[in-house]
Amino acid sequence: MTNPAATARLAGRREWTAFTVLLLPLLLVSMDVSVLYFAIPAITDQLAPSATQQLWIFDSYAFALSGLLITMGSLGDRIGRRKLLLIGATAFGIASVCAGYATSAEMLIAARVLLGIGGATLMPSTLALVRNLFQDDKQRGKAIAIWSGAMTGGIALGSVLSGVMLNHFWWGSVFLINVPAMLLLLLLVPVLVPEFKDPAPGRFDLLSVPLSMAAVLPVVYGLKEIAAEGFEPLYLGCLAAGLAFAYVFVRRQRTRDDAMISRSLFRGRGFGAGIALNTLAAFAVMGSAYFTTQYLQSVLGMGTLEAALWSLAPSVVIGAAAPVSAALAQKVDRGYVIAGGFGLAAAGFVLFSLVDTDSLWLVLTGAGVLSSGVVAVMSLVSDMALAAAPAEKAGSAASLLETGTEFGGALGIAILGSLGTAVYRSDLADSEPAVRETLGGAVAAAHRIGGEAGEQVLALARESFVHGMQYAAWGGAALLLGAAVLAAALMRGIEAPAPPAAEQAEVPEDGAAVPAYN
Repeated sequence: MTNPAATARLAGRREWTAFTVLLLPLLLVSMDVSVLYFAIPAITDQLAPSATQQLWIFDSYAFALSGLLITMGSLGDRIGRRKLLLIGATAFGIASVCAGYATSAEMLIAARVLLGIGGATLMPSTLALVRNLFQDDKQRGKAIAIWSGAMTGGIALGSVLSGVMLNHFWWGSVFLINVPAMLLLLLLVPVLVPEFKDPAPGRFDLLSVPLSMAAVLPVVYGLKEIAAEGFEPLYLGCLAAGLAFAYVFVRRQRTRDDAMISRSLFRGRGFGAGIALNTLAAFAVMGSAYFTTQYLQSVLGMGTLEAALWSLAPSVVIGAAAPVSAALAQKVDRGYVIAGGFGLAAAGFVLFSLVDTDSLWLVLTGAGVLSSGVVAVMSLVSDMALAAAPAEKAGSAASLLETGTEFGGALGIAILGSLGTAVYRSDLADSEPAVRETLGGAVAAAHRIGGEAGEQVLALARESFVHGMQYAAWGGAALLLGAAVLAAALMRGIEAPAPPAAEQAEVPEDGAAVPAYN
């Protein structure tokens, strides 16, 4: 008897070219998370947003993106992932033009919302198409490893690219760089990427759309505000409301035949565990980024562009993490490789716990080690979760992975950020409120005071921030070591399932891809 997995069609040059094109929207969506870091002063000068409007200029993109991921993943399964990708690329390009030429804060916020909606279509569509294009286990693992590295690198690249653009052009240029890439996508995707969709999707459950948004948005908002403002009743109420809607949403999905999230997704052993572990990995990387960004700028006193350029240094190591882990997973049980990735990330947190107020290279080394472990974990669990899901539900599977990433990032900032802030405020209990509130406030107060007294205030605040960072790092390390044990227990011995007969399409002589679902 032959192994059914061995009959899976190998991807050729056409599929790999299509995959390269699919990396474009992924890079742009992840870059748009950080592209405003340098542009906000220029935007403030020209559009004069209020403090609330400035917050919404930042947050509206992330809220729209996270709130619609589940809906868009399910929609792509029904109407076709390529079709949804093209619709999203069009919306993303139009929104980029509107944002680049915005004449008011309200117009910019609306454009950022539209960018988030477009991003919510692009991210699950690209990952689902990767699942469909690469049916061979080794090739799919390699592709998802590259995909994970590109997503992580795009966030760091966004801030640097925006700084370079603003040195030569006006603030709107940071949005207009999206337009040529979207046009290229619209031209090449219809030629290179075949259509895939669920051949029997059932009715679209409209009521689940607002329910999913009501479950996701209050939780993400509450976590973000808790990280910034502390455990206020309003933010705790948002968490409670989101969890209540999540309960209603999950109950609806479990009792309906036309559920937005098919119950068949969770029949594969690696799917639910993969989403949970992916969420923990996002927790680690975003929680650590909360501290490293402030460390470079407010502890070491770097300017924004200098800090962004230094933050690219760990990418030298990170770029190799996903391919190496994918290759290692072909020889060693994947559960152990994933556990090793968590252990490596925990070692990065341990390095963070050793920093003082002048430890640039130690922080960069810790960031590189931690991010390498996280990228290794994310690439492997994403591959295993998608392989465990039925191919016709790949869009929904990808959207759940992405939603888990959003939740994990918000949790990491909220929990580790709150832990570090609590230690910081405890150390500065006798200081004036502006100094005790945040390190940024302490920097401003020190400049206002001036002289030797200002230097003393700043030195004490920096030491207190580093003290809080050390405590948060130990907390992060303990969590990731627990995740390593969990990964070894849950993911050990899971083999990628053989693709179903409908997915084992043959390749014609010209090398063109035959879509599994038309």
